[in-house]
Amino acid sequence: MDEQLICRAVEQAVREAGMAVMTLEKAKRLIDKVEKKAEEMGVRAIIAVANTAARPVAVHCMDNAYIASFDIALNKAYTSAGLKMSTAKLSELAGPGQPLYGIQHTNEGKIVIFGGGEVLKINGKIAGALGVSGGTLEQDTFLAAYGKEVFEQGV
Repeated sequence: MDEQLICRAVEQAVREAGMAVMTLEKAKRLIDKVEKKAEEMGVRAIIAVANTAARPVAVHCMDNAYIASFDIALNKAYTSAGLKMSTAKLSELAGPGQPLYGIQHTNEGKIVIFGGGEVLKINGKIAGALGVSGGTLEQDTFLAAYGKEVFEQGV
């Protein structure tokens, strides 16, 4: 059986089960939009898209982006997909005295507690997550929120 046929059959079964699917095609279109916005802002970013299992679907490295931003972007996508919330929201919940204080020390240190990670939904159902790293905290947070908005409008 042809691999593309199998992929289409799995995607159809997932849709019928009421789940949202993050495809490589959707991830690439989203990355393209976020990259263009990052270029406008003068940010050299790494952009990662994960599926609902928090596994990478696509990672894009803009020219001259910081090497360290690669793992950070992946981990932001992992965090948002795994915890079903933005990393900015998690930041609020993970501060001293808050219910998730110390969570960044779990999951082999992959949990990120600062902005730049967003949950992505299709028709209100989680399809995956986006992680952006390479700019300031504010820039990464903005770019991830922008990506979420663009995705949910139907990338």
